[in-house]
Amino acid sequence: MTAAAFTFYLFSLSVLAGGLMTVLARNPVHSVLWLILTFISAAGLFVLLGAEFVAMLLVIVYVGAVMVLFLFVTMMLDVDFATLKGEMARYMPLALFIGVVILLQFAVAYGSWAIAPGTETRVAAPAGAMENTRALGVLLYDRYFLLFQLAGLVLLVAMIGAIVLTLRHRTDIKRQDVIAQMMRDPKTAIEMLDVKPGQGL
Repeated sequence: MTAAAFTFYLFSLSVLAGGLMTVLARNPVHSVLWLILTFISAAGLFVLLGAEFVAMLLVIVYVGAVMVLFLFVTMMLDVDFATLKGEMARYMPLALFIGVVILLQFAVAYGSWAIAPGTETRVAAPAGAMENTRALGVLLYDRYFLLFQLAGLVLLVAMIGAIVLTLRHRTDIKRQDVIAQMMRDPKTAIEMLDVKPGQGL
């Protein structure tokens, strides 16, 4: 077994194990850490494929920003996990049914998978071919420009939905009232005291 094949199998097993433990971990913080391992292993697979730009993008954007943000939010939010587990148990039959349907779809798609003739010659790029970063840019911003913008719109809607779902008005914290600060009367806000020498407040 060559070093490249060993590295491929190592990263592949790491991706599968990380993805499985992300779903099976009971602690949400552990799930985020397993997902970080999955992303790093997927970045290693991209490096083996020669797509260094996509690998670094995966590490910088997802691991360095999104997953760290998820980790901080998961650790800092006061979430009642017992209630969440109770709600999850109530919807478990529906979730299992959906999972079985998705697995059947994957099985049907894998059973009808066929490699088009001439794929090997198209994949093997000549020596003076376009580098992968430029080829990716041409695909995203030329051929699939509309789909790329629609994907960004879907992510924007998902972000707004997450903000709306998690926004809650808490009455036990003190909030800043800018209008009251601007409209306050100095006669009622300031009190002049005549402090005698040697006398404290």
